Amino acid sequence: MKISKKFAILLVVPIMLLSGFSGAALVSHNQASATPAVAQAAPDVSSPSLPASSAGSLTDLGATQNLFESIYTQVNPSVVNVHVVESAPRNSSFQGLPGNPFGFSQQQPTQQALGSGFVWDKQGDIVTNNHVVAGASQIDVAFSDGTSVPATVVGTDPNSDLAVINVKVDSSLLKPVTLADSSTVKVGEIDIAIGNPYGLAGTMTQGIVSAMGRSLPVQSSSGSSGPTYSIPDIIQTDAAINPGNSGGVLLDTNGQVIGVTAAIQSPVDANAGIGFAIPSNIVNTVVTSLIQTGQYRHPWIGISGTSLNYDLAQAMNLDPQQKGALVVDVASNGPAAKAGLQGSNQQATINGQQIPVGGDVITAIDGKSVNSFEDLASILFDDTQVGQTITLTILRNGQTKNVSLTLGALPKQIGG
Repeated sequence: MKISKKFAILLVVPIMLLSGFSGAALVSHNQASATPAVAQAAPDVSSPSLPASSAGSLTDLGATQNLFESIYTQVNPSVVNVHVVESAPRNSSFQGLPGNPFGFSQQQPTQQALGSGFVWDKQGDIVTNNHVVAGASQIDVAFSDGTSVPATVVGTDPNSDLAVINVKVDSSLLKPVTLADSSTVKVGEIDIAIGNPYGLAGTMTQGIVSAMGRSLPVQSSSGSSGPTYSIPDIIQTDAAINPGNSGGVLLDTNGQVIGVTAAIQSPVDANAGIGFAIPSNIVNTVVTSLIQTGQYRHPWIGISGTSLNYDLAQAMNLDPQQKGALVVDVASNGPAAKAGLQGSNQQATINGQQIPVGGDVITAIDGKSVNSFEDLASILFDDTQVGQTITLTILRNGQTKNVSLTLGALPKQIGG
């Protein structure tokens, strides 16, 4: 997830953050010490008047219902409502995304928003999305029992859209949730979202994991057009999430957090069955650093690019089945520039459009295969750190070569 670049991601419909002004809410995530509650045995619903198959189905349904009730009882006290007041127009790293996801007038002297968050530890740390609290002049956190207390910002990371805030409150209200290992999540698994859509606190919905390994574009905090960074390994779900779910939890059937809900893809400001959650493994890494140092340093190569596909490979006279990450631009004085990586220097007409081609194609990092730009981002986040020297295997003019590169730190102002 550590790519430093701008790479284009084309979406047919707008991606919208789930924070909401004027009554919409955001969601959050946390880590808990309690083990997931075990569903109680379903009542005996067999009856002489019911065929055995019907009785079994009702028993299974009862057990499933008990499971969901147990998960809600366990996790809902950990999910909080985040109320934000701003005295100036928001300058979120996601603000330039289409669809005006925040739903507020920039002419208002003050703005208010409701979002979600979740208890991370017994020290009062609360996790939410960065776009929930960015630019806030006042933050209040409401627990499920109605207790409301002010919060202060501990640390933020716009490049992963995560933030940590802290509250001073009776420890009995602090019920951290447990993190799952998001690398083990599979498409088709049942998932559960809890958050505060449209300010409706403690809302629970259920669906399945629709896809893994998506990318979520992050834009420059300066508001420049076009995504400049993407969060890797994003979980896609069809669980109903809406504006206000930002910062909330996406759970597995053990009641453990697999992700933090952050955005939806929809032609309207409402659920269309395509939601995105930041995976728990990224959350764990970033949040731990935010609590310890107030920031997270992303390893940075200093390129922008895209995934090599059939058409691009053909245009570059490569094997049409060749995979990799095509370097389009190289940041001036960045790590890639110092290592001698080359960006695209030609144009090709593909499907009636002029597309940049001819740059280096990254096919491996330290021997780990790179089949797409998403792979590049994932490997950088999962397996590298700032200051580390890595070996890139690249294709240049059809020839394979290795390039040594020392990773920098992703600039705080992407595109700035």
